[in-house]
Amino acid sequence: MLKDLSSIFLALAFVGCVVGSSRFDELFQPSWALDHFSYEGELLKMKLDNHSGAGFSSKSKYLYGKVIVQIKLVEGDSAGTVTAFYMSSDGAYHNEFDFEFLGNTSGEPYLVQTNVYVNGVGNREQRFNLWFDPTKDFHTYSISWTQRQVLFSVDETPVRVHSNLEHKGIPFPKDQPMGVYSSIWNADDWATQGGRVKTDWSHAPFIASYKGFEINGCQYLDGASAAENMKRCSSGGDRQYWWDEPTMSELSLHQSHQLIWVRANHMVYDYCSDTARFPATPVECEHHHH
Repeated sequence: MLKDLSSIFLALAFVGCVVGSSRFDELFQPSWALDHFSYEGELLKMKLDNHSGAGFSSKSKYLYGKVIVQIKLVEGDSAGTVTAFYMSSDGAYHNEFDFEFLGNTSGEPYLVQTNVYVNGVGNREQRFNLWFDPTKDFHTYSISWTQRQVLFSVDETPVRVHSNLEHKGIPFPKDQPMGVYSSIWNADDWATQGGRVKTDWSHAPFIASYKGFEINGCQYLDGASAAENMKRCSSGGDRQYWWDEPTMSELSLHQSHQLIWVRANHMVYDYCSDTARFPATPVECEHHHH
């Protein structure tokens, strides 16, 4: 009985939230190059050719939550292309959480770059190789955002954590509503081997495929003030949200071991250890254990 009551309580807590979905058009809309989209049932395909890339955006913005998508990346020689899945707020001092999948020449590993912008400042890149071929099948990529941390995961394996270190005087992205976005574009000035390998347009169109769209977060109400939205999207009184649960404030022991494994075996670049770019260690790197 207690279990049943808690289930009802949790269900009520999600009133005003979007909880899961798998249909693209319920949560998202094309934002540019509509003629570069194609639909096959629940499957969305976006293409890049020598005329244009393409992109989509969420219909709403959110404060906290988890965004999930399944992507099958561009097959074959995808050098110079970038497929991105990210969250971002608006304005010059925006916050942003990025997955950027950097194309490759055939037979080379796909690189995944993550980045975190806080108040308009990025330069927090981490890159790693995946432990599978992301062009052969769909894999799940997710970003979880709470008031305590930002967690990037691949097939539910943590690959990066950005912790809230405000108590150390370090800004954390917590109060700007964020949209969810994806795009595919030509970035051969930097994407593959630092721009040395250019896009081979004879292999175009380059196609990224998507399915399994989910947003489990607090929908930001445009008609309400920032303070009202912050209150709505934070637990208190009869509101209890999963992103405020104490268990969401840090990784479990299993997740910590997974992250250590990813960093030890698959990380190929970490801005925290790039002394050429950052002679003075970025301040959050001194405190982040991951």
